[in-house]
Amino acid sequence: MAKDTEKSLGVAMEEKLVYKKKNFFEEADESKIKEAFDYAVGYMKYIDDSKTEREAVKASIAYAESKGFTEYNFGDKICVGDKKYYNNRGKSLVLFKIGKDDISKHGIRILASHVDAPRIDVKQNPLYEDSGMAFLKTHYYGGIKKYQWTAIPLALHGVVVLASGDIVDVCIGEDDGDPVFYINDLLPHLAREQVTKPLATAIDGETLNVLVGGFPFKDKDVKDKIKLSVLSKLNEKYGMQEADFLSAELSLVPAFKSRDVGLDRALIAAYGHDDRVCSYPAITAICEDEGDEKTSIVVLADKEEIGSEGNTGMQCGVYEDIINEIAYAFGKSPAMVRRNSKCLSADVTACFDPNFAGVYEKRNSSMLSCGAAICKFTGSGGKSGSSDANAEFVGFVRKLFDENNVFWQTAELGRVDAGGGGTVAKFIAKLNIDVLDIGVPVISMHAPYELISKADLFSTYEAFKAFIK
Repeated sequence: MAKDTEKSLGVAMEEKLVYKKKNFFEEADESKIKEAFDYAVGYMKYIDDSKTEREAVKASIAYAESKGFTEYNFGDKICVGDKKYYNNRGKSLVLFKIGKDDISKHGIRILASHVDAPRIDVKQNPLYEDSGMAFLKTHYYGGIKKYQWTAIPLALHGVVVLASGDIVDVCIGEDDGDPVFYINDLLPHLAREQVTKPLATAIDGETLNVLVGGFPFKDKDVKDKIKLSVLSKLNEKYGMQEADFLSAELSLVPAFKSRDVGLDRALIAAYGHDDRVCSYPAITAICEDEGDEKTSIVVLADKEEIGSEGNTGMQCGVYEDIINEIAYAFGKSPAMVRRNSKCLSADVTACFDPNFAGVYEKRNSSMLSCGAAICKFTGSGGKSGSSDANAEFVGFVRKLFDENNVFWQTAELGRVDAGGGGTVAKFIAKLNIDVLDIGVPVISMHAPYELISKADLFSTYEAFKAFIK
């Protein structure tokens, strides 16, 4: 009897003292699981409509406007109760909602994600013909494994500014009746040398040429007949001439649609989970928030995959400018507002994959379906490039999530010295704002088709709701 009592006490003590990650699908009730599955439907529509940062901004604006947000331009008056969005060149977006609290004392709650994703960009003078085929020269964008982008169906997205100054949107390869595009690969029978090379060099960047045509223009006097045939199609559909490539932003992205994965449909495969799987919860959280106390901001930034550079990346001064404008509108010190603000850097993290366990440290990795993953630090080689959130702010977020019954876990971006990566957090920290990384764990990150759990998507949404309410 004493032994049984001792065991019972031990179990009770274990439950009280030992930290264990909780699987959402095991712990949540049926109604919450249904909510998670229902929420995923809207997300899958959003990500299918948001293959580029421009499309993500358009989809986000449409959603925000349906929830009562209106456009803001610098110089506009800002008042309590305002729900506004600022469209930065069609490639990044800021949504803000003005509450009644004193922002110099309580600061602003900020959710910062990014809407660009790894892809294949078209060069400025790309079109050529060789051996009965027409190709576009490309330059890949972001950290990709080049071999993953060969021999898959690709869609062409982007904008072209014509010589007239007119701007035309391009989207070919998404509808069932559209053609798709293709990057050739080498057949195994002739790849004896190729397959002996390291993965990083087996496919050279200059060989990622996109096949766009094979039908010759019917004129014996024309030299590059297939090239001219392609140009004639582009001219017919978009009014383009070859010189218009010079003022175009065109990208090749996977032509795949998002799909449920597994017999139980618990998972989602899609292109661009990184980082639209965090952007969508951020947008829906601020748009559906009915509180009127806190002032909150959602940032959807561009160019995170190439260092957050440029005037649409997170290093651009426009985000600080908007905070300053809000502060000035209420006669507050921008420095004081920033000092008391809090931010969640909403970016994905690496999910533990048992097939590649050697590059993870399992105790500190995020696990599939265990909720939103907070990452105290990112970086690599001794936390280089990380803001490394302070313990006080981590404690604040931890307590907030627990009080709101949010499923959450801790995460780390792989084993020490195995690699690593960074997020926008360090640029937000430079503004003297407390910031912590949080996001959805992703399998096969940066692949043309990434994998996430519906449980983690929904938990991240609930985390963001708790943070800004």
